[in-house]
Amino acid sequence: MGEPRRRRRGGVRRYRFAEGPAALTLRIPEVLDSQYGMYVWPCAVVLAQYLWVHRRSLPGKRVLEVGAGVSLPGVLAAKCGAEVTLSDSEELPQCLRNCRRSCLLNRLPHVPVLGLTWGRVSPELLSLAPVDIILGSDVFFDPKDFEDILTTIYFLLEKNPHAQFWTTYQVRSADWSIEALLCKWKLKNIHVPLHSFSADKEHLASSSLPGRHTIEMMIISLAQSDGT
Repeated sequence: MGEPRRRRRGGVRRYRFAEGPAALTLRIPEVLDSQYGMYVWPCAVVLAQYLWVHRRSLPGKRVLEVGAGVSLPGVLAAKCGAEVTLSDSEELPQCLRNCRRSCLLNRLPHVPVLGLTWGRVSPELLSLAPVDIILGSDVFFDPKDFEDILTTIYFLLEKNPHAQFWTTYQVRSADWSIEALLCKWKLKNIHVPLHSFSADKEHLASSSLPGRHTIEMMIISLAQSDGT
């Protein structure tokens, strides 16, 4: 009969941005198991807060979220008028299903969900429509994936030279650094202080995340040919 099927625990969390009639509440499904992409990590809330603060610039922008998992930042961007595509590894169909579920729970049935595996030049990657903003929350989690991630980001930025990669990461090690890889792939980054978009607090979006975690945000783009 094989091993008994392990039950997955989870539910739907609500994240509320702002108060009053202008508030936006999102419903995000979670599955609490060993798959990283099935849980809302603190970085996702911080990145969503950045998008919320800049929501007036989003209508009409073409946005791709990589490693989307539960898709909080991408869903918020879509609710604010961006043309969003969500993606996660083609090897993790359960994460792609969760992306679709997040869209349906937030009345976004037409948002495309694609399987894109970091470091792999697939037909899906080659056929992607132009993008203005690439989103990634906590994608710099496992150092063995760092170069694959930046390979994919570089490919996308080469195709879209004016695009930017907006990413948040959790500081888990003092030795954590992608500076050498950024140099190798001719990319530059700008650090974005959390206080500049009201994310330097323990409670965000009516949740206890990010709490006391140390979260950082940066914007990555192509380095210019003149070295700037």
